[in-house]
Amino acid sequence: MINEDALSLTPRSWLQMLAKGERKRLLGSALCGVMAGSQTIVVVVGLAWLIDQLVVHDQSPISLVPIFSLLVGCVLLRAAFQWGHEMLSLEASLRIRQRARAQLLDKLSALGPIWLTSQHSGSLANQVVEHIDALEGYFARFYPQLRITLFLPLLILAVAGWLDYLVALFLLLAAPLIPLFMALVGMGAERLNRDQFVAVSRLSAHFIDRVRGMTTLQLFGRTAAAQQEVWYATDGYRRLSMRTLRLAFLSSAVLEFFSSVAIAVVAMYVGFGLLGYIEYGPSPALTLFSGLAVLLLAPEFFQPLRTLSQHYHDRAAALGAAESVVNILNQATLVSKQRSLMPLSHRSAIELTAVCVTYPGRGQVIGPINLTIQRGEVVVLSGASGSGKSTLLALLAGFIAPSAGEYRRQEDSHFAWLDQQPSLLHGSLIDNLRLASPDASREEMLTALERAGFGPLLTQLPDGLDTLIGERGVGLSGGQAQRLALARVYLSNASLVLLDEPTASLDHETEQLVMAPLLELAQEGRTLVIATHHPAVIDAAQRHLAFEQGELVEVSE
Repeated sequence: MINEDALSLTPRSWLQMLAKGERKRLLGSALCGVMAGSQTIVVVVGLAWLIDQLVVHDQSPISLVPIFSLLVGCVLLRAAFQWGHEMLSLEASLRIRQRARAQLLDKLSALGPIWLTSQHSGSLANQVVEHIDALEGYFARFYPQLRITLFLPLLILAVAGWLDYLVALFLLLAAPLIPLFMALVGMGAERLNRDQFVAVSRLSAHFIDRVRGMTTLQLFGRTAAAQQEVWYATDGYRRLSMRTLRLAFLSSAVLEFFSSVAIAVVAMYVGFGLLGYIEYGPSPALTLFSGLAVLLLAPEFFQPLRTLSQHYHDRAAALGAAESVVNILNQATLVSKQRSLMPLSHRSAIELTAVCVTYPGRGQVIGPINLTIQRGEVVVLSGASGSGKSTLLALLAGFIAPSAGEYRRQEDSHFAWLDQQPSLLHGSLIDNLRLASPDASREEMLTALERAGFGPLLTQLPDGLDTLIGERGVGLSGGQAQRLALARVYLSNASLVLLDEPTASLDHETEQLVMAPLLELAQEGRTLVIATHHPAVIDAAQRHLAFEQGELVEVSE
C-alpha cells in the first residue's frame, strides 16, 4: 500500500509545517522585533519633542534631563529587544534545520538501499547538507521579519496620522508599490534559485563521478577532457549564481527608489508647510515638533520593508532548496498493512503468507508468495535476471515491505546482508571489518578473513590489517572485495544471513573455498538465504526455490 500522505507536500506547505514546530520562538522573535521598533518610535518622537523644547520654547537643557534619560533607557531597551529577536530566531532556525535534516534522513532510510542505488550520492549529500542549510536565512531572518513588517508600519502609520494625517496618507499610498514590485522581482528570483539548486546538485554528482572514475580516466588519457567538463559545469553554475544575485540587487534598488521618493515627498510637504506655502488640511497646524517627528518617522516606516527586501533572497533560496527536498519526501514508499516483525513458531525463522510486492509505476513484481524458512536452513533462490530474487532478498531484509499479505520474522533478530556490489569505505581493512562488529579483536578479524579466503592476500600486504583501501574497494579486485565483505558476515552475530550472488566474482576453486565456511554458519544455528546461479552453491543448499513465470516454486532435487 502506498503512503498517500507523503505525496501532498509542496515547498511552501513543507516550510509552513516546519515553522509550526517552532511557532512560539518565531512569534516571540517577531514580537521582540515589534517591541524594538516601538522603542524606536518613542526615541524618534521624544527627540523631536526635545529639539522643539530647546529651539522653540527656549527650555533649559537641565530641565530636560529626565526626558533625555528616559530616551536613553528606551535605546537600551531597544537593544535588549533586538538581542531577543535575533537569539530566538537563530535558535528556531537551528532547531528547524535539525528537524528538517532528520526528516530527510529518515525518508532516505525509509526509501532504503534499493532506491538509493539509483541516485547520485553526491547530489543526495548536497541536499542533506547544503539544501537544508539554505533554510537558515528564511527562518532566522525572513519569516520573523515578515511578521514585523505586517505590524510595525501600521504602528508608525498610526503615530504619523496622529501628528499629521496628510503624511500618513502619503506613506499609505507609497507602501503598496514596494511589496508589489518586490513580488514581481521575487518570482523571477525564486525561479533562478530553483534552477541554481538543481545546477549545484548536478555539479556535485558530476564532480563525484569524475573523482570516482579518476583511475579509468587516467588509463584512457581523458583527464584533460574531464577537467574541461568540470570547468564548463562550474562556469555555468557561476553564471547562474550571478544572475540570481543581480536580480536580488534589483529588488533592493526598487525598494530604495520608491522609499526615497516617498520620504522626499514628506520632506517637501513639511518644508513648504512650515514656510506657510501650504494652507490646506492640517498644514497650518504644523510645528517644528510635528514636522520633525513625521520627517524622522518616514524612514522608520520603510525600514521594516527595507529589511524584508534584504532578506527576500533568503525566501527565494529556501523555496528553491525546499523543492528539491520535497521531491524526495514525496517519493512513494511501501507501507506494510501488518507489522514485519510478528510472533511466529519456535522453529521458524521466516514466514510469508500471501505476500506481494508492488512498485509504484511498475505494478506487482512478485507474489503472492507463501513460504516458511526454518532456523538453520540453507535456502537457495534461483531464476532468470529480473525474476525477483533481489526483490525477495530485500523484502526479507526489511529494505522494502509487502504491499499485501503477512511477513513474520523473529522478533529482535539481526541479519547480515551481502549485495552483489559490497559497500566498502575508504579506510583500513580494520575500519571496514568493524562495521560488522565494532568490538571485534584483531584475532577475530584474522579468523574471519581466513574463513572468507582473504588470508593469502593478507600475508602479501605490507601493512596487514592496517592496509588502506579506497571507497567501494578501490585497490582490490572484485573477488577480493567480495571476500572482504564475506569476512564481515563471519564477524557478525546475525541469525539471518542474506547473500546476493556471493560467489559471482570468484573462480571455481575460490568458490569452493568460500562456500564451505558459509555452510558452517548453518551448523551454528544461523539461517542462510542465497540468491545465485552457480550450480555448486545450489547443490550445497538444503532447499532450492526458483522463480518461474513470476511464481516461486520449490525445486525437488
